[in-house]
Parts: sequence; structure tokens; C-alpha cells
Amino acid sequence: MRQGIAGSMVAAALLLAPGPSTASNVEQGRRLALLYCAKCHSTDKVSPSPLKIAPPFRTLHERYPVEQLQEALAEGIVTGHPSMPEFRFDADQVGDFIAFLKTLEK
Repeated sequence: MRQGIAGSMVAAALLLAPGPSTASNVEQGRRLALLYCAKCHSTDKVSPSPLKIAPPFRTLHERYPVEQLQEALAEGIVTGHPSMPEFRFDADQVGDFIAFLKTLEK
């Protein structure tokens, strides 16, 4: 009987444990940045932003911790720079995007 309970607990723990699919994917975050942001923002460590008023992503961490963007990305960013379009990421995309931004910090 004890083995049955222990086996059930192990199975439940495996089912509830976060797996690789819930981990942030930096490359997917990079793709999101290129798709939605690169027209205005620099998304690498050296290039200037195509739109002068759009800060390069590599400098965002100098203004505030990039993790603070999580809520805005999930709920929809409506500010930023005047010509910035509104968009919203799902939870997985938010994690991926933040993970990508963290790679740009010096």
C-alpha cells in the first residue's frame, strides 16, 4: 500500500512540475522582438534604433528592471513612444520576451 501512495505522489509531482515547455525561450523572444519591435527599436547590442525616439532594447535595464514590463506586455502596452502600436503578448511570449531582453544587459 505504501508503494502505491508513494508512486502516486511521484506521478503527481512529475505532472505538476514545470517542464521544458514552460521554460522561457530566448530565441522565441528574439523572434518576437524582430517581428513586433525592430521597425523602431534596436534589438541587438550595437545598432542604433531605426526610430530615434525609440530606446534601444539594450538600454532598457538602465532605466528600470526589465521584469517590470511583464504586466504591461501581458495587458497591452499603449504608451512608450507616440507612434508605438498597441500589442499584447500571451504569458509564454512575455517570459520569452523578458528572457531575450535579459540577454542584452551588459
